[in-house]
Amino acid sequence: MPYQLVPDNISHDVVEALQTLLDLAREGEVTGIAFAVTLKRQRYITNLAGHCHTNPTFARGMVMSLSDEIAHLVHGRDPLETR
Repeated sequence: MPYQLVPDNISHDVVEALQTLLDLAREGEVTGIAFAVTLKRQRYITNLAGHCHTNPTFARGMVMSLSDEIAHLVHGRDPLETR
């Protein structure tokens, strides 16, 4: 039987981030989540759950903070530098 190389399409940093969040949620530390997820073929999912669902104003503030971090990345600025 010939061997065939299969491309590694798994994003290991995504798996690690999700595992960390799951572990924290199971410990009761994560109380809500607002997320945007990219899928294959330029598709995406957005949703929220828990505290973010019951407190949408707070969730909007979190998402705007994330938007600021992404804007800094787009414009080539270090997101960890003092603002």
